Amino acid sequence: MTPSAPTVVSPRRVAVIGGGPAGLMAAERLAAGGVQVDVYDAMPSVGRKFLLAGVGGMNITHSEPIEPFLQRYGAQHSWLQPLIAAFPPDALRAWIHELGIDTFVGTSGRVFPREMKAAPLLRAWLQRLRQAGVNLHARHRWLGWAEDGSLRIASPDGEMNVKADAVVLALGGASWSRLGSDGAWVPLLQQRGVAITPLQPANSGFEVAWSKILRDKFGGHPLKTVALAHTGLDGVRHYKQGEFVITEHGVEGSLIYAFSRAIREQINATGQANIEVDLLPGRNLERVQQELAVPRGAKSVAAHLQSKTGLTGVKTALLWEVLSREQMHDMDQVARAIKALPLTLTGTRPLDEAISTAGGVALDAVDEHLMLHAAPGIFVAGEMLDWEAPTGGYLLTACFATGRAAGDGALSWLRRGA
Repeated sequence: MTPSAPTVVSPRRVAVIGGGPAGLMAAERLAAGGVQVDVYDAMPSVGRKFLLAGVGGMNITHSEPIEPFLQRYGAQHSWLQPLIAAFPPDALRAWIHELGIDTFVGTSGRVFPREMKAAPLLRAWLQRLRQAGVNLHARHRWLGWAEDGSLRIASPDGEMNVKADAVVLALGGASWSRLGSDGAWVPLLQQRGVAITPLQPANSGFEVAWSKILRDKFGGHPLKTVALAHTGLDGVRHYKQGEFVITEHGVEGSLIYAFSRAIREQINATGQANIEVDLLPGRNLERVQQELAVPRGAKSVAAHLQSKTGLTGVKTALLWEVLSREQMHDMDQVARAIKALPLTLTGTRPLDEAISTAGGVALDAVDEHLMLHAAPGIFVAGEMLDWEAPTGGYLLTACFATGRAAGDGALSWLRRGA
């Protein structure tokens, strides 16, 4: 803090730190409650990660029934249940419709804006926030607290101190730091005595020790219409169909992300994780064995596989990667590998590459209104909290729900102190 840093004082004022979905939802609830709201974001504009996440199609939530929906949050589902119950997927869709954005349910049950883009939704939302009196401050980075308890904010005009009656922190996790989620808040909260569960990658890729040939020729190739099986530390085996991508370093993509938590925990515990890939999930083992048992004559192994099973390209390359040359000439072993190709994952890709973050502010460090026990008047929302979810709309739903809860919690706290 510089001695000349100006101090901004305003009655019944709430500062929201972070302009992602959780922070903006908290700001909307606070403004509706009649307080002055200032949103501070370190990036040149708010919603940067939200916009990038919507580039390939803005998956806003999911349409499945609420009980299986909640189970997607794993061990944290019971903690999140009342927050999501207060703003469930149907209510989130209705809220989007109020912004003038239509939605539809895709074949997978995922919910998308009609235009499949995040930008129109964000523009409509920001317009409504501005009309409600919310002040948005871009290029304003939170640096912590001054000695008098005010917020230290680095702005384009220099550092300033901001006095607020309550604060909502919605700074994200620590993935995609180039978009503002850099985890710099961790030591600031630890200094205040807030318990933090170590941040880890969620919805991340994993490392595989590919051969140079596979890396060079098939790095970046998608594996479509496959299934993945994995047995977790609890001994439960899960099987799911989908697709993922072979990368230079290993594997990533939606099917991998669906198993991300269990695979990460196994690597943390044992140093590696084993998965099995079903390259032909539409056929059982007996059928594949029968198809490959037909004599191949003068055909090469690759030609025989293609003519009898349709396997080509990266799928065939994976068989050669895992099986020896001798095994590749044993069609029974090839058939078994096609239905359960073993891959060993040796590590998790770096945190900054992950789609989202596990860990964060411990759930017992906040009360039912998401206020920090160690810092009354300071509320936490979104990925800063210690929960995680797979892709498919679950991440955004919980960010919106916790943002709403933090905004309502701050209003309630202000009213109690009035």
